[in-house]
Amino acid sequence: MYAIIETGGKQYRVTEGDVLTIEKIEVAEGQTVDFDRVLTVVKDGEVVIGKPLVANAKVTAEVVTHGKGKKILVFKYKAKSNYRRRQGHRQPFTKVRIEKIHA
Repeated sequence: MYAIIETGGKQYRVTEGDVLTIEKIEVAEGQTVDFDRVLTVVKDGEVVIGKPLVANAKVTAEVVTHGKGKKILVFKYKAKSNYRRRQGHRQPFTKVRIEKIHA
């Protein structure tokens, strides 16, 4: 059994027990969070596709930790004008463990 959920503007294929990294959400570590934007549920070969969401479906997950991703460098450059700007960025994330798919 698996489901496709949407959070943070991205879609994820999840099964029970998965640990995934999503965009940061404001929930304390150890708390549970419900994802109610379930797009598809596949259970025993039966596929339920939402229009746009599956009715009465939700995915329960536990927040494992918060953190920041790897640093990327943003570099602006204009030729022949001595213009250079360098800036670093670390995207915040939340790591969650999928506990239950309710469908």
